[in-house]
Amino acid sequence: MQRWQGLPASDGIAIGPAWIFRPRQIQVQRRHVQDADAEWHRLETAVAQALAQLDVLAVQARAAVGEEQAAIFEAHALFLSDEELLAMLRQAIFSEHVNAEAAVEQSFEHYAALLLSLDNEYFQARAQDVRDVKRRLLRILSGCESEGAVSPSHPAVILAEDLTPSDTVQFERNKILGLCTVRGGPTSHTAILARALGVPAIVSAPLALDAIPTNATVILDGDTGEVTLNPTEEAMAQARRRQRQWLARRTKAISTAHEQAVTMDGHSVEVVANVGRIEDVQQALDMGAEGVGLFRTEFLYLDRSAMPTEEEQIQVYRQVFELLDGRPVVVRTLDIGGDKPAPYLDLAPEPNPFLGWRAIRMMDQRPDVLQAQLRALLIAAGRTDADLRIMLPLVSRLDEVRGARALLEDVRESLVKTGTPIPLRLQFGMMVETPAAALLAHHFADEVDFFSIGTNDLTQYTLAVDRTNERVAHLASPYHPAVLRLIAMTIAAAHERGKWVGLCGEFASDVLAVPILLGLGLDEFSMAPAAIPRVKEAIRHWHLPRCQEIARNVLEFPTAEAVEDYLMENMQ
Repeated sequence: MQRWQGLPASDGIAIGPAWIFRPRQIQVQRRHVQDADAEWHRLETAVAQALAQLDVLAVQARAAVGEEQAAIFEAHALFLSDEELLAMLRQAIFSEHVNAEAAVEQSFEHYAALLLSLDNEYFQARAQDVRDVKRRLLRILSGCESEGAVSPSHPAVILAEDLTPSDTVQFERNKILGLCTVRGGPTSHTAILARALGVPAIVSAPLALDAIPTNATVILDGDTGEVTLNPTEEAMAQARRRQRQWLARRTKAISTAHEQAVTMDGHSVEVVANVGRIEDVQQALDMGAEGVGLFRTEFLYLDRSAMPTEEEQIQVYRQVFELLDGRPVVVRTLDIGGDKPAPYLDLAPEPNPFLGWRAIRMMDQRPDVLQAQLRALLIAAGRTDADLRIMLPLVSRLDEVRGARALLEDVRESLVKTGTPIPLRLQFGMMVETPAAALLAHHFADEVDFFSIGTNDLTQYTLAVDRTNERVAHLASPYHPAVLRLIAMTIAAAHERGKWVGLCGEFASDVLAVPILLGLGLDEFSMAPAAIPRVKEAIRHWHLPRCQEIARNVLEFPTAEAVEDYLMENMQ
């Protein structure tokens, strides 16, 4: 028996066969090139292909584990447009006349070295992201698209020198018993993704990977950071006992996840799921979702050369509605902009696509896109008796809501005239993602049936922080009192007019935030399916008057840190 001490990154006990992840190594040969223009064109083509791959990974991560994890790959895409990096690449190709592979190797390694030289664990961990993007580009340039064995053929404890976000998100979830890396820290994306997936994980474990036979028995203790190879019978018995206790706690949360989320004094709220693909709906129901609070429809429009037909949309929506079997489903209309590849929509690259021509703002010039989506939704819902709730993204002006509502009414009337069945249960709402929407919530509430607060973007726009920018992302805290006040203002304005409010940002899945959101009067919590059991469990441990007291108090604090410290002190 051998033991190593690493750092705990995600709790739980994993016991099973070892599987060593060995990424394909790409040998970069430095060559002198005569035609620098041709070499630069090779690199531009590879960058475009890498951006397309990263977009797909972001969609997969958003659907599987949540918005925060998807932002990892959005941040990777930003490296490929970083002016300093591009300048280094141009210098290498046009001044030094080296091949694209060598230019990528030296430029990205230089950037990674700069991050590693900073006396900050967070920035040092981001060097791994830079190398992840470098490896992607090198694979594309060399024609080695596959990583080789990207996932074990059976459930296993995955051991690796290091794991990039691209590695981790592509493992088959049902094959991961636990993750353990020789390098990395608790703030690495391996740790973040492991926690989101709900698997035990350890980082910085000084393993000698070459000396560990594949399929050797491993115990991975995500609570203590200890890794045990070839355990004795006694060590195995202790580990199995602790694993049973951990699984019992998790099973209890899952077993009660299908029950309502009700506080100790009888106040109930809805807990629903964020989904981005048809496949996610069943997982959401298995985790106890009472419906869908955010159905992202972008996957229908990405990675294709033409807009989806009406019938294609109807078939997808119908499948979702049939799976939900009458449960409420909030469908967000197309939220796409210059940061997403959809050439048929004339989405030109923009300096700041998050503030650009996107989402509901496209309606003025492309009303046909929204009209087609609304028709397909009404037809599909009418065929399945769905509880359909249509939601507009990125609203900041009353005209946007009024225009979209008029378009919806036109579509509804045209279907009625042709005798097409339409849903009997239909609501029209909007997302509150901009400070403008929150500050004018009392006006917007007269135009819609409900609000859904998108705290990821609301935080970004309120604090002027790009959450995909690694240098400032840590400043984007929804616990900032300014963000909390906008949430409180939105809920109060809606309730004054008899409208309900949901929240579909990552904040809804944060157990620490539960008492604030309950105290502010939130009606619906929407989150990644895996988070539903633990959030429901957390809600059941609070009394509403106590939550209201906590909410009043935190609104008076000056900083996000003060809010979080207060909540930690008052956790039940």
